[in-house]
Amino acid sequence: MSAVIDADTKRVWRALTEPGELVTWDEQLVAPVEAPTEYPRSGQHVRWRYRLGSVQLVLHDRPQAVEPCKRLRSLLSLGSMRFDQTYTLLQEPEDDPDVPRTRLGLKIVASNSVPVIGSIVDRFEVRRLATERIDTTLRAISQWCESSP
Repeated sequence: MSAVIDADTKRVWRALTEPGELVTWDEQLVAPVEAPTEYPRSGQHVRWRYRLGSVQLVLHDRPQAVEPCKRLRSLLSLGSMRFDQTYTLLQEPEDDPDVPRTRLGLKIVASNSVPVIGSIVDRFEVRRLATERIDTTLRAISQWCESSP
């Protein structure tokens, strides 16, 4: 999924990579466990306090590919769940030179094998939840980037 944001790619990249901005627009991220230096760097392991409903967990974030203002791919783990998350940024053609626009794509791949006792995990429900998370994330980034310089 993707969204067009009325901001240049540098602004959107900053929203994705500055810990202070991440915890402001992402309501589920509480704070880094240890303030990461030079986040993100490929091969880095960053731990975040993460809110899942009323429960706080540790989100493990391992950047795999970092191409400033173009692409950020990370492996994420939260409890027993594992995700491969990729953001892509593309400067949109300018209709109005005063309003730069960025197309921000977000892809999440959840290839989990979680033993479930007493019930079955519906893969379509997992897909629905992932789609809702992507939509919520893209909206939050868009609102943040368009409302703050």
